[in-house]
Amino acid sequence: MKTSEIMAKLQAKYPGENEYLQAVQEVLESIEDVYNMHPEFEKAKIVERMVEPDRIFSFRVTWVDDMGEVQTNTGYRIQFNSAIGPYKGGLRFHKAVTPSMLKFLGFEQTFKNALTTLPMGGAKGGSDFDPKGKSNAEIMRFCQAFMAELWQCIGPDQDVPAGDVGVGGREIGYMYGMYKKLAREYNTGVLTGKGSTWGGSILRPEATGFGALYFVDHVLRTAGKDIAGKTIAVSGFGNVAWGACIKASQLGAKVVAISGPDGVCHIPAGITKEMIDYMLVMRASNRDKVEDMASRFPEQAKFIAGKKSWSIPVDIALPCAFQNELSEDDAKELKANGCWCCCEVSNMGCQPGAIHFFQHNGVLFAPGKAVNAGGVATSGLEMTQNAAHISWTADEVDSKLHQIMQSIHEQCVKFGTQPDGTIDYVKGANIAGFMKVAQAMLEQGII
Repeated sequence: MKTSEIMAKLQAKYPGENEYLQAVQEVLESIEDVYNMHPEFEKAKIVERMVEPDRIFSFRVTWVDDMGEVQTNTGYRIQFNSAIGPYKGGLRFHKAVTPSMLKFLGFEQTFKNALTTLPMGGAKGGSDFDPKGKSNAEIMRFCQAFMAELWQCIGPDQDVPAGDVGVGGREIGYMYGMYKKLAREYNTGVLTGKGSTWGGSILRPEATGFGALYFVDHVLRTAGKDIAGKTIAVSGFGNVAWGACIKASQLGAKVVAISGPDGVCHIPAGITKEMIDYMLVMRASNRDKVEDMASRFPEQAKFIAGKKSWSIPVDIALPCAFQNELSEDDAKELKANGCWCCCEVSNMGCQPGAIHFFQHNGVLFAPGKAVNAGGVATSGLEMTQNAAHISWTADEVDSKLHQIMQSIHEQCVKFGTQPDGTIDYVKGANIAGFMKVAQAMLEQGII
């Protein structure tokens, strides 16, 4: 396999699908040497099959807003790879959603899910619907219209969607209500991220952020450092950032910056429990303004318009919001201000230039497919509880999550340790996930 040849074909076939092409290239560059040691993979054209999704569904979603106006959006579900289990991946509601974005996310999800050690394939879906500024009733009507088109494509042993950007417990509830009405069966295993009273798992809302900090803690310990007392910058204030702030504080670190589209809130003394709780209020408001934090806590938080969290001097940077949110210039600013660790909590949160800068300038770096796998891992645990019709305690779920994140870190170290003793977490995560999926594809024949 030559990465350049495969990428040339994909670029010609899918011009303009930049996020998807970026994700594929990053993985292929990491696995090329290992792949070429396995002629059986080459003969079965594993890579050529793996980079193409199994199928893509797209559909019109028509709904009526509060003014009685008919609105139309486009919905998608991309079922990428089911070699090791049913398709599993979130739904994203955001005005920037495109097929390219969802293909990149589904491709990444395939490897992330393989890393968790749980039997889950990779998928992603969503819509260009923008929840910002929408009423609760409008969101309900959109979710019902979306599920009316999607429901026949999913199932507990077929494809199990979850939440993502713009899709939280409220949206999952509305979609499940419509699914139940259409399918005429109470099958809670068809969606994850559900409410705790009807099949949801304890700790699922916090899981992505919690798992990320467990992984960061392992990265630091392996490097001979302690997370306690370290300063952290987080981007965003949604579900992922909220969970990360909770666990970072519990581990003794100090979150001194959170951000939004409008700017950054600098919190010199560190975020408090009251401020973390207020992040939930900010998300529910659909205003998408981090300035609200400074308005609510004017003596503790200072709002700086137009700036990112990466402008605040910290030890550790945690991108938690969106893909490609941290640029090479941001990476240089972080390094200049003393940052020595960056772990992606959002999917592909760093641009390629930023990753290369971190890796060549002594900054510890780990990719999202490993760092943020705690979310989908806990979704997998939710599926297990649904299948067995049981509910585990918070301690049981947290213990299993911690074990999974430790296992993911061990796989990254196993496959990513370089001859000089350093650990390339990008290479380690990609090779570990790839080998599991590739072997399953090989054993299941040419399909």
